[in-house]
Amino acid sequence: MIFFRRLFRHLREGFIGVKRHFGMAFSASSAVTITLLLVGVFAVFAINMAYLTQEIEQSISLVALIDYDVTDPSAITNMKTKIEAMEEVDRVIYRTKDEEFDFYNEEYPEMVEFSEYYRQDNPFHDAFLIYVIDGSDMGNVKTNVAKMDGIDSVQDGGNNTYTLINILHTIRNAGGILILALVALAVYLIYNTIKITIATRKDEIWIMRNVGAKNSYIRAPFLVEGVVIAIIGLILPIGLIVYGYYKLYTMTGGVLAGVITLVPVMPFVLYMAGALLVIGVFVGFMGSYISVCKYLRLTR
Repeated sequence: MIFFRRLFRHLREGFIGVKRHFGMAFSASSAVTITLLLVGVFAVFAINMAYLTQEIEQSISLVALIDYDVTDPSAITNMKTKIEAMEEVDRVIYRTKDEEFDFYNEEYPEMVEFSEYYRQDNPFHDAFLIYVIDGSDMGNVKTNVAKMDGIDSVQDGGNNTYTLINILHTIRNAGGILILALVALAVYLIYNTIKITIATRKDEIWIMRNVGAKNSYIRAPFLVEGVVIAIIGLILPIGLIVYGYYKLYTMTGGVLAGVITLVPVMPFVLYMAGALLVIGVFVGFMGSYISVCKYLRLTR
């Protein structure tokens, strides 16, 4: 009961402190709003770019051509099972040589009249289309599949394919670094704003210490204030990010500029809201904790 009485007292004093020093609290919450709104906007952009590059990467496949003399369906099924068992492989699609012939005609319609002369003596192989989980593993999968009995050769699109994969990885890594940099900037700005708020009340802290209040008792209301300030500042960023992304997705049908596929609204906006809430509350708490400790002795 004593614990809960103290807890409610600290919560009450924290809210009273925000009300009493509303000007400084508003300034600190404004810093939270601006910095976390920037973090949220750039995070949405970076995550969608990562989503796009991942989709592009996962659409790239190896084509394993099966030897002409492998015609037994059970042998082909066993080969497919072995390839699917590789940990780097996402999925495998089997296409007959007739399907390969039709695919060629679809890709090069201007050659249809010429190629149809060869349909009866179809020169194409039965083939496996192999999609890997991570494009960086494509070379290893190609090497391992090429060693399998019954595989004639494995086509990977040449150096251009690996160049594209490296570019996609670079884009994703750059997006992640950008988000981390913005989060670090938000932490710094919010911490300094809250530090100024606490510094203006150092006399209040000094008086409380001199009347015998313990460090933990003095700290608690300021920690509550920091969290309250952060939550107030988070309302606008979370609202704008959730509503803005929903409207953007609805207006574009999930495809921006006709080529950029957006991450589905749910549960993405919930994750974004949760991430911003955690970052904001953590920074508000730590900013207050570090700042108020500056004016307290660690030992009595």
